[in-house]
Amino acid sequence: MALSRSGKWALGILGALFILFIFFWVIVILFLTGVDDTTRISRGNNVAVVEINGVIAESEKVVRQIKRYRENRNVDAILLRVDSPGGGVAASQEIYEEVKKTVDSDKPVVVSMGAVAASGGYYVSLPASSIVANPGTITGSVGVISQFIHIEEMLDKLGIDVTTIKTGRYKDSGSSFREMEEFEKSYWQDLMDDVYEQFVTAVASAREFELDLAYELAEGKIYTGRQAYELGLIDTLGTYEDAIRIAADLGGIEGDPEIIRERPRRTFWDSFFTSVFGDYVDVREKYLKLPAVQYRMPEPNK
Repeated sequence: MALSRSGKWALGILGALFILFIFFWVIVILFLTGVDDTTRISRGNNVAVVEINGVIAESEKVVRQIKRYRENRNVDAILLRVDSPGGGVAASQEIYEEVKKTVDSDKPVVVSMGAVAASGGYYVSLPASSIVANPGTITGSVGVISQFIHIEEMLDKLGIDVTTIKTGRYKDSGSSFREMEEFEKSYWQDLMDDVYEQFVTAVASAREFELDLAYELAEGKIYTGRQAYELGLIDTLGTYEDAIRIAADLGGIEGDPEIIRERPRRTFWDSFFTSVFGDYVDVREKYLKLPAVQYRMPEPNK
């Protein structure tokens, strides 16, 4: 039986609505889940590359990758590519511990330093089986930093007043709304000294230095890769490709290794947000998550 014109229109509208419904849910799934773009690992002769780029604000992603490759028998060695001025103390320490666990499990980890591997970027490198830097790499900067901005005078000029209700005289220590008192500066200095001691002790242990020598080198100075090599802060000079070869040798790989890496798992929303707001994403995700106490190299002119 032939459909009437109105019946055909109704059927067409229902079909269009069904297609729109399917399209809508496809978009929703892309927004929420994205595409898992993780590289599959084939058997044997594999060097896995894990990258640390920019400020170290969190450790979860890097720790997860290192653990995954440590537990995978098809991965013979890990290359940790570090290009970072450092960052949060706890995040740096968590990556440090995961690198140490991996080396202690007899799976080699080789660090390849990029343009900068300083402060926390150097800290995470310490337990590695071998540290490789370019002659011009900026590294070192062994120290701790904490900076506070005071805006009290600006608020006074704007006629803005801030009232703080607190328990304990240290509770708002470091507030931007008032100057620090001497007892608070002493309190913060003690805290910084303790975190600094942890860093220096890690350097002395990893590089087999006397503690006095470690303290002598740990005055916040930055070094070139060549200077760091001469001081014993790294193991050898070389490029990324040299580091790959060292990792392959330590992993018992003959010939050219297969390089594997985990590609970012990005949702449609991630791609859209990044394309619209650009570098703001990186600033939001990294700098705003940093704690007050950092293993970080100060940036010039900032």
